[in-house]
Order: sequence, then C-alpha cells, then structure tokens
Amino acid sequence: MTGPLDIPTARRRYITVCALFWLPLGLSLAPLILLLTERGMTMAAIAGLFAAHSLTAAALELPTGGLADVLGRRVVLVAAGLLNLTALALVGLGSAPWVLGLGMVLMGAGRALSSGPAEAWYVDTVHADSGPDADLRTGLAAGASATSAALAAGTLLGGALPWLLGVGPDLGALLSEVSSGLVLPLSAPLLLGSAVEIAFVLYVLTALPEPPRPPVALRDVLRGIPATVVDGLRLGGRDTLVRRVFLSAGAAGSALVAIELLMPGRAAAVTGASESGAVLFAALACAGFICSAVGSRLAPLTARLAGGGERAVMASLGIGAGGLLLLGATAGSTGAGALVLSAAGYGLVYLGLGAAGPNENDILHRRVASTGRATALSVQSLVLQLVGALVGLVIGVLRPGPVPWLSVGGVLLAGSFLWLRRSGPTSSTQVATPQPPVACPSVAREDAASTS
Repeated sequence: MTGPLDIPTARRRYITVCALFWLPLGLSLAPLILLLTERGMTMAAIAGLFAAHSLTAAALELPTGGLADVLGRRVVLVAAGLLNLTALALVGLGSAPWVLGLGMVLMGAGRALSSGPAEAWYVDTVHADSGPDADLRTGLAAGASATSAALAAGTLLGGALPWLLGVGPDLGALLSEVSSGLVLPLSAPLLLGSAVEIAFVLYVLTALPEPPRPPVALRDVLRGIPATVVDGLRLGGRDTLVRRVFLSAGAAGSALVAIELLMPGRAAAVTGASESGAVLFAALACAGFICSAVGSRLAPLTARLAGGGERAVMASLGIGAGGLLLLGATAGSTGAGALVLSAAGYGLVYLGLGAAGPNENDILHRRVASTGRATALSVQSLVLQLVGALVGLVIGVLRPGPVPWLSVGGVLLAGSFLWLRRSGPTSSTQVATPQPPVACPSVAREDAASTS
C-alpha cells in the first residue's frame, strides 16, 4: 500500500463491498424455503436448518471479530465470501439433509466472519487519511443504504428468476432434465448468488488495501480468542455510550424478529392463501429494504436536524417504535384503512431502524480504538441476534393479535429512551483505549501504531 486512500474513493469501495456481499443473500431470501420444501424437507427439518445457521453465527460472532482485528480486515472478508460461495452452492444443488445442513452452517459462519471487517476497514482508512475527527456518518449511511438496496434488488430478482425460467421455452424444466434434477428453477437464484460471491472475493482482494501485518501463527490466534471474547464483552461496561449502542442493537433485534415472525401470517390473512401471501410478503420485504435504505441515507440529515447523533438515534428508534405500535393497533382489523395504516407502520419500522444504524455506529467508532473495532461490531451483532432469538421465543407463546406487536413496540421505545440523557464529547481521542484483543506483543504494537 503506497498511502491511504482518499475518503471519496474509500467510500465508493466500501459501498461496492456492501452491495456485492448482500446481493447474493438477498437472492436466496425468496426461494430458499420453497427450494428446501421441493427437496422433500419438512417444516420441522427446515426450522432445524435455520437454527443451525443462527447458532453458528451467534457462536462465532466474537471470535471472528477478533480474527479481523488480528489478521486483517481483507483476509477475513475473503474467507466470508468463500464460505458463502460454498454454502449457496451446497444449498442450491444439495438434496441430502447433511449437505443442506452443512450449507446452512457454512452460511452462518460466513455471516459471522462478515460482521464488521468491511466497516472497520472503511473507518480505519478514513482515520488514516483525515484523522480521528473525520466524518464517518456519511459513508456509514451510504454503506447501509447500499446494503438495503442490494437486499431489495436481490429479493425481487430471486423471486422472479424461477418464474422467468418457466416462461416461454421453459428453460427451468430443461435445466432440471439435463442435470437429472440436480438444478431446479428454484436453485437458479442461489447459484447466481455463488457467481456474485466470486466477484465479491476478487473485488475485496484488489480494492481494499490495508497496512501489512506481521505474520501470526495459527496457535497464537487461537490462544488469543478467549481474551478477545472477554474484551468484547467488557466493551459495554467500560463506556456508557457503547453500552447504549449495544442495548439499542438488542431493541432493534426484537423489532426485526417480530416483523419476520408475524408479518407472513398477516400477509396470508390479507390474501386468503399462503402462496399469494408469500408473494405479498416478498413485496413487503422489498419495500422494507427500500425504506431502510432511505432511512440510512437520511441519517446525516437526521443528526443535523436533531442536534447530534445521540438525539438522532433517540428520534429514529422512536419512529420505529411508532411503526410497531401502529401495527399492533391495526392487528385485529381487516378494512382498507387498517391495511393502509399497517403498511405505513411497516415502513416506519424500517425507516426508523435505517436512520438509527449509521448514527449509532458513528458513535461507536468514536469510542472504540482500531484494535478493537471489528470486535465491537461483532458484539453489537451478537446482542442483536441473541435478543432477537429470545424475543422470538416469547412471541411464539403469545396469542396472535395486538399483544406481540405492542410488547415489541414497547421494547423499541425503551431503547429510544436510553438516549434521553446526552453524554459528553464522543471523540475516540477522549476515551481510554482498551487493551487490544491480540495474542502476541508484536501484533499489539502494529495495531497500536495504526490506532486513531
């Protein structure tokens, strides 16, 4: 690396990485459950596969975040892309339960590896170019917006591609016949996602330069994982603002799991059939990602209007909570007015969460040093997933209707109240740097030299 990239170039590359990583996962959203069903999997088996994915991602969040801080951002992102490439190919082509299970486990591992390195690379690059007080919010907002846009585009394309293959000469049936049933029309979006992952890996290798790091033995990395986990868990205890960011992530996780669990049933109730309900929910999911992208784009403006990032987070989470409460208030109604209000509430949830995210992460990066940046992002993701899983179990035992929506709306509203009291300056230069979660002194010195 001859020198740090300028901020506009780093921002463009970060946006591209976000889009390339999330597009394949968006492609798999619509056809995945239908593909598994067509392969002969029962709903109980499908639930087990998804549990394997979630548990793998949760178990590896903190250790893999530490790997990015020790080994480098680029190598971990490449590993995430290769794991996702393999996972999508296995799930798209596999029919045996163990093959599908392996694919879902690898997908969970790839998700854990991807949690933080790209964002940490962007923040490190901006700090290297312009110092620790450089604007982060604009780039983080653009990356979050690109993520949502890629998910929206992938969801639409992934849902439409199997149908398009059946139009005209029925290429889908031809593919299935030629491959002896190995490639189904519903496999096509996942296989296309594997191809995109190749482009992602090549782009990361060529477009994300970072300072050279001294070689580290695998045993030293593994020995440092427990310290990394402990240090990551202590981040929230050392700083009030970091703790608020983590707790807000948990509140957001409860909102997202409520949407995922409750909205498909509401969509099916509106259309009168599960098949048409699935189509309606796919359209809603796409609209939600678009609202999230808009919210992310509006994050810098929200901060300016609110008078700072903390106030912006409070307002944004409050908007999301209002959307959930609106969904709860209309849960028992089926009239046209109730449907319009429900759609508005759905959009507000994603708009609010989209606007909150970049402002939360701007605060987080100003409180955490470079040596622990990816670990902090992994803790944030871990809290979101664990709280979401717990709330999902609670929702599962509640009776359908307004109560689940109103309960989760109250949780998100409580998350916004965390930000009522403003803190002091949020520059990372005014916060004590935590001990780097590394295994050997030489790596610690190298990371400390590049710390903002």
